[in-house]
Amino acid sequence: MRSKIAGVGYYVPETVVKNADLELLMDTSDAWIQERTGIQERRYGKAHAETTTTMGARAAEIAIQRAGITKEEVDFIIFATLSPDYFFPGCGVLLQRELKITSLEAPALDIRNQCSGFIYGLSIADQFIKSGQYKNILLVGAEMHSMGLDFSSRGRNVTVIFGDGAGAVVVQPTESEGILNTVLHSDGTYAEELAFINPGCHGGYHLGKEAFGYTDQNYGGIFLTEKMWNEQMIFPTMNGPLVFKTAVVKFQEVILEALNKAGLQAEDIDLLIPHQANLRISQFIQQKLNLRNDQVWNNIQKYGNTTAATIPIALGEAWEAGKIKEGDLICMAAFGSGFTWGSVLLRW
Repeated sequence: MRSKIAGVGYYVPETVVKNADLELLMDTSDAWIQERTGIQERRYGKAHAETTTTMGARAAEIAIQRAGITKEEVDFIIFATLSPDYFFPGCGVLLQRELKITSLEAPALDIRNQCSGFIYGLSIADQFIKSGQYKNILLVGAEMHSMGLDFSSRGRNVTVIFGDGAGAVVVQPTESEGILNTVLHSDGTYAEELAFINPGCHGGYHLGKEAFGYTDQNYGGIFLTEKMWNEQMIFPTMNGPLVFKTAVVKFQEVILEALNKAGLQAEDIDLLIPHQANLRISQFIQQKLNLRNDQVWNNIQKYGNTTAATIPIALGEAWEAGKIKEGDLICMAAFGSGFTWGSVLLRW
């Protein structure tokens, strides 16, 4: 028994935010953003009307319909995000409520693997399907980054990259090839180099308590300090050069590892769907693997980096465009915060 993706759906908010719109808020330019990231525009959800969960539900409804099942047949939920509605509980149970299937009491699992969240989630779903424990697993990757970004010049290096959106798939058993293998890795050495550190319960442990305004009296016991708020230490941070340098190596390695496990070569890939972190990273990997333009799907130009949602959104777009056909070899790969990275190789 193997698993397959039986249905795929995605949702992106209506509001389009172009690079020129960000020029009004911070010291940046369309040329600067496109040169470094390839991004031309992104989508932002409606504040106080849309959330990570509601966007995930819209994508899930499409995936469920395309899988040919009803909501009531979903027997397991996996939700991947770094921008949950609440610190707790997770979005999995909120999605269950949004879809109005709480009476089923199906389990809901939240995972926090950031850019690799969808890949990790698909690997988990694959194992549950192969074990025979579940038959219709709903996997959602969704993000509402716009509610937690620094829209000043100080935060431009991060803010210009991210957008909002959601993607979902339904994973079911199959007697054909389906998912051939999944490969997962992590290395926490540089955890703080791409991170949303505050607020948190770390008490300044990793980076030094003085940097966060702690004293011996409150060290380790304060969730959010006045210093963090006054000095705007409550936004994501990223060491861009280190992330880029590491990503281009790990992306290639994890794709080749999946291909080697299946006895295949890069030239056998019909479509590579990389995590949409940076168009320059995707282009570098394409060049290293000697893939044609029609063998790689990129949409970061339109949506920016939607973290856990990038791969399912791209998968849904490619499927709708007729770029994925039965029997095609599809490779999906991601690298991100943690650092975590992984790949999935499947026969559609």
